Amino acid sequence: MAEELAKDLDVKKLVELIRIAETAERYDDMCKFVAMLVKLKAGKQEDLDVDERNLLSVAYKNVVGSKRASWRTLQGGFDDADDEMINKYKAIVEVELEAICTEVLGLLTDYLCPGVKGKGDETEVFYLKMCGDYYRYLCEFKGDDDSKSNAEKYYKEAMDVAEANLSETHPTRLGLALNFSVCYYEILKEPEKACDLAKKSFDAAIEKLDQLHDESYKDSTLIMQLLRDNLTLWTSTQEEEAADEQ
Repeated sequence: MAEELAKDLDVKKLVELIRIAETAERYDDMCKFVAMLVKLKAGKQEDLDVDERNLLSVAYKNVVGSKRASWRTLQGGFDDADDEMINKYKAIVEVELEAICTEVLGLLTDYLCPGVKGKGDETEVFYLKMCGDYYRYLCEFKGDDDSKSNAEKYYKEAMDVAEANLSETHPTRLGLALNFSVCYYEILKEPEKACDLAKKSFDAAIEKLDQLHDESYKDSTLIMQLLRDNLTLWTSTQEEEAADEQ
């Protein structure tokens, strides 16, 4: 088993194994190894460094991303397939999705967030945003009030820390604004809040565009484009709905 391979490795070797799993596109193994790394470093009272934090994100994003895509395909239905069979298959995917989301949320809330709480830095925003993201993914198929309230709670906490400590053009702050606004629109069904947040974040970043560092310019401007695209889509949708009601 993959866990046996990683069982007695030190941090350096474990990170090396995580990178090998990533290159081999063994993302399920990568998640197992990253979880071991988080617990190993927490036992030493050490935080993940930036590279290790990104490996955490990549591992779970790939596993969850493929399962979300599968769920959306099954949710869309098939013209010539048995609905009961499709629903049973979809339920299996939902169990897998809930398990992986619960796993990463456990790592975040038990080990990672407590270690950076109150630091007011980019890492704290990153972990709080991840909590919001994975509760949002749970909302996509569960739709329960607890997941919705937790998604909003963690996004709000992340936004408070980001607005107090990160520049308006910081890619982590912009990425948070993008995901939080999507949560407002798609999950919480509050399109006005979604549009307000997207517009406020885009406008604030535009004002400070001349302060963008070269290394983050590409990331920041890409997210700003996504914010603007969403805002255009959401605004036109609201206008169409208002016209239909007249």
